[in-house]
Amino acid sequence: MPDMERCPWCGTDPIYVHYHDTVWGRPEYDDLALFEKLCLDGQQAGLSWITILRKQD
Repeated sequence: MPDMERCPWCGTDPIYVHYHDTVWGRPEYDDLALFEKLCLDGQQAGLSWITILRKQD
């Protein structure tokens, strides 16, 4: 998304850019997808977020 202004935290890492542009800050209404997001947040405790995103399928 070339016209989108990104938050400084996502930097230039392609995984962060993809997460920022397609997942972060977007409402989720599907129960399974919401559960996945909650699980990711729980797994993140104590680890860097990029480590968790790299482990995702």
